[in-house]
Amino acid sequence: MKFTHKLVSLGFVMFMVFLTACEEQKILFDGPAFVRFTDTTLTYKESIGQPITVKVHIVGKPVSKAVTVNYTVGGTAREGRDYVIEGTKGLVTIPANKYFGTITVRLINNANNILDSQNIIFTLTDVSAPELQVGFGQNNRIGKSLTLTVQDDCLLSGFYTGTRQGSNLAVNNIEISSLNCREYTVSNWNVEVFNFNATKARINFIDNGDNTLTIPTQVSPDLASPYDTLSGTGLWNPQTRAIRLNIRLKLPVTDTRDTTISVPFTFTPRN
Repeated sequence: MKFTHKLVSLGFVMFMVFLTACEEQKILFDGPAFVRFTDTTLTYKESIGQPITVKVHIVGKPVSKAVTVNYTVGGTAREGRDYVIEGTKGLVTIPANKYFGTITVRLINNANNILDSQNIIFTLTDVSAPELQVGFGQNNRIGKSLTLTVQDDCLLSGFYTGTRQGSNLAVNNIEISSLNCREYTVSNWNVEVFNFNATKARINFIDNGDNTLTIPTQVSPDLASPYDTLSGTGLWNPQTRAIRLNIRLKLPVTDTRDTTISVPFTFTPRN
């Protein structure tokens, strides 16, 4: 009997916990409704090559008609030189019965080998729907502003489309990056060469400062022997910003003899 009593008591407690959880789930947002930036900070390199979407959303129920939200733009970044805003500057629209509107920002890659950063500060000012306020909390500060930090990048850094001479294959989103604007890493140069074990093979090169590039002799950790020893030369076209790498590969001819071939690749910037 005592055991049965304990089971009944335990069942009652669990039932009460279940009811409490259900009651908590019934709690609904009861206002005040407002608009805000979805993020408060964003950071991108200037070489991203794709438009950046800054989101503004309604906290509360969506409105049955289109909502326009006005904003101002400030900060240390220079419009027209560091960035451009696509569409109508200073105005973002949230469509009827929707929660989100977007501001589209395109960064300008004016890489000059100066590694610094600037910022773009967006501030919401007013909204067309009278049932909505701008921001929340003390002085309506929460969500009212967003700081987009634009990081300078090196001259040859960015995202590229890679091709190999004699091949119709094009590989997108190949990143070339550097920490010091002299030594660069290509995230993937293996554009339909051989059936290497690694589908993405990295390679390092040096910017000589005169539009020529040097690929120092290196052993690639992404490739299996005997294909892992790489070297070569390259060129950078300042007009098109395209990079051409002539990669030398060591290939076995016989069990005792190797040969070296040079394979040309071109990396064209996406933006």
